[in-house]
Amino acid sequence: MPSDSAVPPFEIRPSSMQGLGAFATHHILAGVRLIEYAGERLTPAEADARYPDVDGERHHTFLFAIDDDVVIDAAVNGNDARFINHSCDPNCDAVIDDGRIWIETIRDVAPGEELAYDYAYVLEERHTPAAKRRFPCHCGAANCRGTILAKKR
Repeated sequence: MPSDSAVPPFEIRPSSMQGLGAFATHHILAGVRLIEYAGERLTPAEADARYPDVDGERHHTFLFAIDDDVVIDAAVNGNDARFINHSCDPNCDAVIDDGRIWIETIRDVAPGEELAYDYAYVLEERHTPAAKRRFPCHCGAANCRGTILAKKR
């Protein structure tokens, strides 16, 4: 279900989770499509060249992979979707629909509540303590994993 208005029902302001965050400006029902995750479309090779991972440094970009061929870089021509932070106990989800990424609520959201989804970042290498430090989570949820990394299956 798309949002009723062209103006997203959230505002961007400082977040205790990470940098800036998106906060609901009024009650939002579950199942609302909030905003498209917009930005420059790159190949994975272009994204890797633009933002190489450096050992020991924290990973931080506005990259979002749609599939094995397309990555969105929200740092270039992006929108406010790039400020929706990660949480281990999310109220939103990222949905890929026809080659586009949408952020949708998965439960009702109270006014003033920060919007967040589980980034579930896939890292092929072993999830060592050093790897987890490169991908930290500060969501504060009771079930916080301490990392934005997806759980290994």
